[in-house]
Amino acid sequence: MSQDKQHIDLEIKSDQVEYLQAMATKYALPDTGKALRCLIDHARSEPDQERKIFEVVRCLGC
Repeated sequence: MSQDKQHIDLEIKSDQVEYLQAMATKYALPDTGKALRCLIDHARSEPDQERKIFEVVRCLGC
């Protein structure tokens, strides 16, 4: 697995940023990018949950 990090432009809502900041603080992560990478890594490690993660519509900010 490569540890090569890339910068991307990402548009997310302010409450999503606040959530990432809260998780970074709660779990002593260095930044919100690490919090997001943890979420992505978890999704990738649970292929049997892929449909549940990506197909179920959860609109918390509609």
